[in-house]
This record gives sequence, structure tokens and C-alpha cells, in this order.
Amino acid sequence: MIWETTFGTFLLMTVILGGGAAWMAGRGIALSWKPAKQIIIYMILLAAAVRFLHFALFEGTLLSLHYYLVDLITLLIICALGFQFTRTNQMVRQYHWLYQKVSPLSWKDR
Repeated sequence: MIWETTFGTFLLMTVILGGGAAWMAGRGIALSWKPAKQIIIYMILLAAAVRFLHFALFEGTLLSLHYYLVDLITLLIICALGFQFTRTNQMVRQYHWLYQKVSPLSWKDR
């Protein structure tokens, strides 16, 4: 099973609270023009914090590799989306003579 206690707990703690922090972390990495590989480092730490909140607030398992990896993968995906969304807007806004937006997550040469 993906979630440990209830789906609502997973949705609230991992997706909404942790996902919001992950989106903002991805956005911050993109805005500071840091490489995308830094997402991994930040999300390893954030997943540990989310796992602790599951443990402290909802009596979840603190040291569970399975649930930690589920949280980590979820947060990595959300963070990568936040990074790519922000980077696309940066590239199109700052280099409008070179690039045009194709979708919210990509751009192409003019």
C-alpha cells in the first residue's frame, strides 16, 4: 500500500504540505539559476521531515524505507514540476527573442 495510515493523511502531509514545500523548493532552485540536480539533495531532506511529521502527528512508522521512498518519489516529482514550470517562465520571459513557450513545462527556439 502507498499510504501508511489513511489516504487522507498521505494526501494532507505528503502531497499538500510536503508537496507545497517541494514546489517552492523547485521554484527557489530555478529562480537562483542552480542546477536541477540540487533537487535531489533538498528532497532527501524534505522527505525525512515529512516522514517525521507522519510519525509525530499520526503515529506512523518513522524508520520505514518503503514509506520514505514513497514520500521521496512523490516530493521529487512535485519539486521537478515546480522547477521546470519556473525555468520555462524564466527562459521565455528573460530571453523572449530566443524562445517561445510551447507548454507550461517547455519552450522551443524561435
